[in-house]
Amino acid sequence: MTANNWWRGGVIYQIYPRSFQDSTGDGRGDLVGITQRLPYVASLGVDGIWISPFFKSPMKDFGYDVSDYLDIDPSFGNLADFDALIATAHDLGLKVMIDLVLSHTSDQHPWFQDSKQGAGADKSNWYVWADPKPDGNPPNNWLSIFGGPAWHWDGKRQQYYLHNFLAAQPDLNFHEPAVQDALLNVARFWLDRGVDGFRLDTINFYFHDAQLRDNPPLAPADRNSSIAPAVNPYNHQNHLYDKNQPENLVFLERLRALMDQYEGRAAVGEVGDAQYGLEIVAQYTKGDNRVHMCYAFDFLSPEKLTADKTARVLTEFGDKAPDGWPCWALSNHDVIRHATRLKTSDNAAERRLHAALLLSMRGSACIYQGEELGLGEADVPFDKLQDPYGIEFWPEFKGRDGCRTPMVWTSGNDNAGFSTGIPWLPVDPAHLPLSAEAQEKSPDSLLNFYRHFMAFRKSHPALIDGEISKLAANDTVLSFQRGGDLFCAFNLSDESRPISLPKGAQVLASGFAAPDNTLAPYGAVFARLNGA
Repeated sequence: MTANNWWRGGVIYQIYPRSFQDSTGDGRGDLVGITQRLPYVASLGVDGIWISPFFKSPMKDFGYDVSDYLDIDPSFGNLADFDALIATAHDLGLKVMIDLVLSHTSDQHPWFQDSKQGAGADKSNWYVWADPKPDGNPPNNWLSIFGGPAWHWDGKRQQYYLHNFLAAQPDLNFHEPAVQDALLNVARFWLDRGVDGFRLDTINFYFHDAQLRDNPPLAPADRNSSIAPAVNPYNHQNHLYDKNQPENLVFLERLRALMDQYEGRAAVGEVGDAQYGLEIVAQYTKGDNRVHMCYAFDFLSPEKLTADKTARVLTEFGDKAPDGWPCWALSNHDVIRHATRLKTSDNAAERRLHAALLLSMRGSACIYQGEELGLGEADVPFDKLQDPYGIEFWPEFKGRDGCRTPMVWTSGNDNAGFSTGIPWLPVDPAHLPLSAEAQEKSPDSLLNFYRHFMAFRKSHPALIDGEISKLAANDTVLSFQRGGDLFCAFNLSDESRPISLPKGAQVLASGFAAPDNTLAPYGAVFARLNGA
């Protein structure tokens, strides 16, 4: 990697600021707390951090409902605290990416308050407004990811407005050029402040179909719960018109042109789509004038990680976007932690294998805070829930609080070193033995495995940005070559499997051993090819 393309093959550590470190004792994490813990993050060997939203917000969706894009919510600190965070991160060699939520704002944002005033308002057309049907119903059948119709009636304008998420998160109208210009100015503000890039929330939701056509139904056999839980009727539609619109490509090219005015900046887009995810990722990352990298939910879905599935996803991406660049993740702040979702909580070897596989695939990688400790989904009782999504669909779907509970730094008390006050979400007692402090003391801990593998990865550049070839799934063994000189194989099963190393291949001492041409259950091997 060079200074300008650090992101290509980079490893990005996601921080959910409300749950990372509290420096004030109010039970909520903040920017000063993040800065205090950056040496720990740097010790992992990652290349940068992604910080979930910290902008001013009513916190109906905990920062993903922005009321002021150009300031910090007081619960997280202030702009001076952010500047100090940037300086400390850069001193430690860490890049800083921030989470830009451009598809929608809070209903408390001044833009929306102006837009509500009607036709004479300056920003009348900045949001998606539509007249009701003659019978008073919403203009079409679009649904919200958080449940129910994606339209909310406003008595002031006597119209409906679109909200793909909460009713308190009205969607911006990207068909209005002034909206695009305003959002590009937001990006410019943070680029000027020194951020190294953006994670772009719900990147495929920016544009809607200008004709407001109904989405067609989706056959039950085609429904996929990777984006929304199975209990959500959102899965009953083929989302052809409420997102994924072709006009989005032009805006992404405008954003990329702005970012290219600054050296070494990068963006990673979140593509939320169960039917067309990889296809959209391919479109958005094609060439060098759109988004640097994107991720879909293929490895964030409830489906077990198998050799066949992994080979299929990697092959499909390679076929659709041979010059594109993915960013893979196994966990984030929106899905059940993968130690629980993939049922690896009680299997240390499988947890190590998944980490090694994530960090070996062609592309960049995101690691979610606590993933390196092996944290599973926390058990949050209903009376402690904060997430409106979980409250709506409880108990069939318990929401996202279970993956957002505080980071466990120490094992000595119920607050796990996160806060001296009462945490906004309870620490799961099952997490305490997995604390960073406890794992620091154990050479064989998962935390130290991540560090060792990160160092191993950096010592073999093929694992960072080498091309992938000879991809194969043989029973439960996934194998491929990176960069033409490194052979990688992974046994994704609980039984030993035979492995045939390429002739003359030299097993790397710092990789996994493969005695007697077999791979142990959840074992892997990395070998230098003959002549390399």
